[in-house]
Amino acid sequence: MSNPPSSFTFGVRHVQAAVRLDALVASEIDHCSRSFAATLIRQGCITVDGSAKKPAYPVKAGETISGRIAPPETSSFLPEDIPLRIIYEDAELLVVNKAPGMVVHPAPGHRTGTMVNALMHHCSDLTGISGNLRPGIVHRLDKDTSGALVVAKNSRSMHHLTVQFKSREVRKYYLALVFGIPQSDAGTISFPIGRHPVDRKKMSINTRTPRSALTHWRIKERFIGASLLQVDIRTGRTHQIRVHCQLMGHPVIGDPVYGNRGARKCLADASDSMARAEKTVDRQMLHAKRLEITHPVSDEPLAVEAPLPADMAALIDRFRKISV
Repeated sequence: MSNPPSSFTFGVRHVQAAVRLDALVASEIDHCSRSFAATLIRQGCITVDGSAKKPAYPVKAGETISGRIAPPETSSFLPEDIPLRIIYEDAELLVVNKAPGMVVHPAPGHRTGTMVNALMHHCSDLTGISGNLRPGIVHRLDKDTSGALVVAKNSRSMHHLTVQFKSREVRKYYLALVFGIPQSDAGTISFPIGRHPVDRKKMSINTRTPRSALTHWRIKERFIGASLLQVDIRTGRTHQIRVHCQLMGHPVIGDPVYGNRGARKCLADASDSMARAEKTVDRQMLHAKRLEITHPVSDEPLAVEAPLPADMAALIDRFRKISV
């Protein structure tokens, strides 16, 4: 698929009358999202009959829209030849099975070796996100959480997918190995989550900035002293599953931040061999198993599943053998 044109001109048709200027530009120009169009309009790069307008300006039939789009700026993120597990890819997006331990986005302390660095090397067909030649990270997974993560290749797909996530149209299913066995087969947790009032690196239900968080869970498999849960989150708060599992008294096995409360009692109830197996874990046993979205161009449903990473699959297999 081609890049957006460096310059363009088109007339407003009768059926397009009263449409917002930014929305019309986004619909007419490939790989130009509404938010990017609005930015260009505010910068004076897009005009109506030669005059500057606001993004919300309702166009009139017969008017001429003209504009120019500069080539995407080269990203400051350096491409790196890092292996990626691609489970779906087309011209608009790709879905990666993120490995545990991989940071998604460069940040202080992690300028290299991230998924973005790997994607910059892998994707030769990026057309730019809002004028910047980079992959569109629509959502994120914690460093030590594995699984399905969708990435946009252009502004149009980025905008479409972002809207889906914000409107909670995306379905996200996780697998979580937790300490202990819940009394019920399934349940729902709806406690709001926000930044911890003292420890700013943690999230908590005791917060000054609560945001709604809804987690559905059901037991997929029972072991001695542990359970495999399927978790369906309808919101995407930071550390949501980890905080909610801690709250229900069944923290995620291997979680270094939220895994202490309740773990000691669960280990006491488990067999010695199970307790030893759980103590070998060096990260939280949380995996984004399945992702269901609407394709940004075809509008067809797209469901992808990410195979379990080796360490989590091996631990589950070990739990099964111990629990026989």
